[in-house]
Amino acid sequence: MTASLAGQEPTGVPGPDYQAVIDSLPDALFIIAENGSITYMNAAAERMFGYPQSELISQDHRVILAEDFREGFRRLFNALRRDPETRDHPPLEAYGLRRDGTEFKGEVACALLQSGTGVSMTATIRAARHLEVADAGLREAMSLLNATLESTADGILVVDTEGQIAGINEQFVSMWGIPHELLATHDDEAVISFVLGLLQDPQGFLDKVHELYADPMAESNDILKFIDGRTFERYSRPQKVADKVVGRVWSFRDVSPRLAAQDQAKRAMADLAEQAAQLKALAFQDPLTGLANRKLFHDQLAEALRGDRAVSVDVLLLDLDDFKEVNDILGHHAGDEMLTEVARRLRACVRPDDTVARLGGDEFVVLLTDSPHPDSVAERIVASLNVPMWVDGTMLRPSLSLGLATAGEDAVAGSELLRQADVAMYAAKAAGKNRYMRFEAEMMTALVQRTDMEAGLRMAVDSGQIMVHYQPVISPRLGDVVQFEALARWKRDGEMVPPAQFIPTAERSGLISAIGLQVIRHSFTQLRPWLAADATRSVAVNVSGAQLKDCKFAESVLQLAASCATDPRQLVLEVTESVFFDPDAHVIRQLDVLRDAGVRVALDDFGTGYSSLGRLQDLPVDAVKIDRSFVSMVRTGAEKLPILNSMINMAHSLGLTVTAEGIETGAQAAYLTNLDCDSLQGYLFSHPEPEAGLELALLRSADAIDELQGVRLEG
Repeated sequence: MTASLAGQEPTGVPGPDYQAVIDSLPDALFIIAENGSITYMNAAAERMFGYPQSELISQDHRVILAEDFREGFRRLFNALRRDPETRDHPPLEAYGLRRDGTEFKGEVACALLQSGTGVSMTATIRAARHLEVADAGLREAMSLLNATLESTADGILVVDTEGQIAGINEQFVSMWGIPHELLATHDDEAVISFVLGLLQDPQGFLDKVHELYADPMAESNDILKFIDGRTFERYSRPQKVADKVVGRVWSFRDVSPRLAAQDQAKRAMADLAEQAAQLKALAFQDPLTGLANRKLFHDQLAEALRGDRAVSVDVLLLDLDDFKEVNDILGHHAGDEMLTEVARRLRACVRPDDTVARLGGDEFVVLLTDSPHPDSVAERIVASLNVPMWVDGTMLRPSLSLGLATAGEDAVAGSELLRQADVAMYAAKAAGKNRYMRFEAEMMTALVQRTDMEAGLRMAVDSGQIMVHYQPVISPRLGDVVQFEALARWKRDGEMVPPAQFIPTAERSGLISAIGLQVIRHSFTQLRPWLAADATRSVAVNVSGAQLKDCKFAESVLQLAASCATDPRQLVLEVTESVFFDPDAHVIRQLDVLRDAGVRVALDDFGTGYSSLGRLQDLPVDAVKIDRSFVSMVRTGAEKLPILNSMINMAHSLGLTVTAEGIETGAQAAYLTNLDCDSLQGYLFSHPEPEAGLELALLRSADAIDELQGVRLEG
């Protein structure tokens, strides 16, 4: 049939002379174009498939084939074209699909047909009903195999021994993203080219293919890297039929999620290991300075004390004097910088094997073992830390108090040795700060005394034994006493306890708030007649930052003023400059509430803090008190002291009044009066007196004023 068709005019369709012959054939005849469409069918084809010619002509030939056999003709077409010497092909078994949806088994013979319109393929189909029953099991097995291939998560590609695609499943198409229109062309080379374009190493892909086809029995398992970052596992094994290799099966699995999960797990494990290392470091290291922390110090101290008694063990405990003011005025960032620099200097003062630790806050400790000269180390530390340092553009000169304790021949616990160093450190503070002191047994007596003082002070506060003494403040311009400063006093066992001893104890123990309110109450009550006589008179009371942190302080003060019938405008609260730099905003709010009620605020000890004169304008104050250290510079009255003149002029330019305290001589009083200082206070006018001595204080002040005015007139 092929030869006779080939002898006709090369149109691809039989001429009319042969139409009757072809229609009489018992076998179905189709002519299929290169694009897979049906261009001709005979009458037997209409009867066999149930389609009229008008419905099948120009349709894709696969509509008449069962699903599992629709790619066979395309592969056969390609095989015939690759071997021009072979014009036909042995009959094949395939399943056809009728118009009514039923399937039947047939034998198909194919051959190439050259015509004027190009190359076509003839296909004659003969029904093989005698084989259908015997082949039902095979059909079922093939259907099961096809379903299995389509349900697997792997992409499957089957290639014959000629390198042509024999079959693929839908997962393969999806995984590789092959366009369906590209598959419809049946162009294997185009499909392979598309696949290669997705890979990072396409040549490596081809090399592996060639290697396997050179060894048909070989199996392979490797990895493919995609340009888009995906990773596939590739597995290949030979396809056999009756021990004969007929092709090769390629299986592809997308392992990108698995590898990503593995990478994530590795990163998580690495992060956990890093965090564990950090936690271990944090367990023994101070995070700010990098020094050993309290735990590591105690561990190493205990180990040192368990060692040879002949090896000396010394503990040097220190803290920075007035460090809180650095934090309050310059901020915590500056404080942290200072602590870091202190840590660096401490490390430079000791040997590499010595332990330097930060116990917390501004407290540091050094552990020396077998040190020949621990006192020299202590001296070196004090000298090193006294060297000025620059922090945020401000020059600071750290001051420290250091206590040194040495383990003797007798066994001593680490906590006891540290306690001894602590006692020595407080002795250094009591001796004037910025020094070191070695622990002596007598120092324990001082500690007992401090503890006893706190207990006695608490009892005095609870029983109302705190007294108030008053020191007059005079106005040179008015020539009269315009204010009394109320000062807390404590008489214990018949003797007055110096304020320098019990006030720090009160602040340390938290008793200062109760003492402050008692002083204000006594002042309002005891000065009531004097205050009532002139509304311009006032009483000044010292207030600490600890009192202002009490959220009810302002309310309590105003309630006291109301209950004692005292005008709040006759109360002046004296605070140090550090109060205004307390990070607790509640402190400033307390002062704002009091000022709104008429209470005035005076800046005490002006000129001794960290801030400059230029910052005075930013402080919410009504008056300043020049510290006695500046007044003491006046000895003869002939000195040139521009700093005093600058202080007074600056304050006046800001609308503030100025009081100079610590006036002890007429020369000092005259000097400051000539600088237009508003008020003067000191022993020249009167010592602080109890309520019973108020008249005496006023008389002494009047005498001093008269003498001062006489000196000015003579001048």
